[in-house]
Amino acid sequence: MFFPYKDDNPRVLVPFVTYSIIGMNVLIFLYQLSLAMSGSEAERSFIYLFGLVPAQFHIINLFTSMFLHGGIAHLLGNMWFLWIFGDNIESALGHVRYALFYILCGLAAGLAQVLFNIDSMIPMVGASGAIAGVLGAYLIRYPHAQVHVFVFIFFFFTTIRVPAIIVLGIWFLTQLTNGLGTLNLDTTGGVAWFAHIGGFIAGVGFNFIFQHIKIKEF
Repeated sequence: MFFPYKDDNPRVLVPFVTYSIIGMNVLIFLYQLSLAMSGSEAERSFIYLFGLVPAQFHIINLFTSMFLHGGIAHLLGNMWFLWIFGDNIESALGHVRYALFYILCGLAAGLAQVLFNIDSMIPMVGASGAIAGVLGAYLIRYPHAQVHVFVFIFFFFTTIRVPAIIVLGIWFLTQLTNGLGTLNLDTTGGVAWFAHIGGFIAGVGFNFIFQHIKIKEF
């Protein structure tokens, strides 16, 4: 088991959009916590109202579901990956293109999850699909960037540096393997594997498209 904690890839721009996305996710999660404290039914209603329920698909929920999370570990894991990898993609694309790129990857991720779970009544929440798009773009743009990772093997623990292509390649293969393993199975919840897969593939594709799109920064 391994977990990245930083990279050696210097950024060019101050990642205002990445910081803003992290801030929005944290603030909304704090609101979710306030609802949970007032009663589990209030939070449940909030999740079903703004989460993405495939069997009750609404376009607006593709957007709102990207800013909800199922727990503190879910939030921290997503924001940590965005913190490590988002700044470099924002530097590469610029603030405006990066914001559009992030949203489009999140939309693609949500649609991918709906496609493979079209009858599900379980709400999907989380920024991981959009962040998977950031990882896909990072893999293409910076395959040899050094990523520092924690490595856990039973009771053995160490830190190493490995190229991004290995870290993110293993991450994607894990999502793909687990996603394919859930096909034709009735599940009652868990990880939205196809959102991760769809977001990652979208990130790779949109990365090439956005290289040819010029948007004036301000």
